[in-house]
Amino acid sequence: MPNYETTRLINSVLSLYYLEGLTQAQIAKKIGLSTSKVNRLLQKAREMGYVSISIRTPLQHLFDLESKIKELFDLHEVIVIPSDVMNNNSLLSVLGTVAAEFLLQHITDGDVIGVGGGTAINAIVQSIETEKEFDISVVPILGAVQGQITTDVNYLADQLAKRLGGTVYQLHAPAFVDTAEHCQTVLSISPVKEIIDIASKATIALFGIGTVDPDVSRFVQFTALSPDDMERIANECGAVGEISAIVYDINGKACASEYNSRVVGLNLEKIHQIPFRIGVAAASAKAAAIYGALRGRHIHVLITDESAAKGILELAEQD
Repeated sequence: MPNYETTRLINSVLSLYYLEGLTQAQIAKKIGLSTSKVNRLLQKAREMGYVSISIRTPLQHLFDLESKIKELFDLHEVIVIPSDVMNNNSLLSVLGTVAAEFLLQHITDGDVIGVGGGTAINAIVQSIETEKEFDISVVPILGAVQGQITTDVNYLADQLAKRLGGTVYQLHAPAFVDTAEHCQTVLSISPVKEIIDIASKATIALFGIGTVDPDVSRFVQFTALSPDDMERIANECGAVGEISAIVYDINGKACASEYNSRVVGLNLEKIHQIPFRIGVAAASAKAAAIYGALRGRHIHVLITDESAAKGILELAEQD
């Protein structure tokens, strides 16, 4: 333990450095020490546990949520945006802007980006702004969906490639067919098989995380499943979410095989072979779906909002 004189000297250095904001050189001149001596005293103070640093930025509660989820699920990165925006459209817009910036920071020439469809991915694509052109390719990870073109995976792949200056591949097949046999037939068609093979070799995956709640899920919109079918998937099969139309339970395990076998696209096993997977979803209604995706280790990066993040941690505490 340092003696009284040394402890008093350390206290003086700490007060000048942390409370008054003086530089090490200014402290050295003020109390007649060398700069290196001041540096050693600061280091010694940290080693002795004399210094406790507390960070309290206005959004610290969000950063705390990020750290907890990142540590709990051993993720590469977690980004949590505020939930208190004007409306759902604003939330989606902010989510898209943040995710677009993250994507731009992590793509490099030579990447193959596998994308899913949906409103979250559309928000990301519309938020991409860059003057740089990347030597990348974009490919759908599942078939196309009838309905709004802005959520169709082929449209989104095309728009993302254009905004990044890259090349696009198109998967000219439906996302969902009537039977498992039909699905295998479609997957065996040469043009379809070629695109699926390219998608399975993607270096980055970018997809939304969906719920199977028939009241809010897009899943029911493009699979032609009735609300009763959706209820059966949730109640009898234990499904909580879907990624690329593949349904999984609270532990992230693929379930409802009768339905999953009819999806024209990458299954969870092939998605797991993609080395960098980014999942995007927000709102408390998505908490269970996101939690299942995290439990199943389907993603490396989560971009979500405060309400969903809190729901995830509540589920983790209950589990």
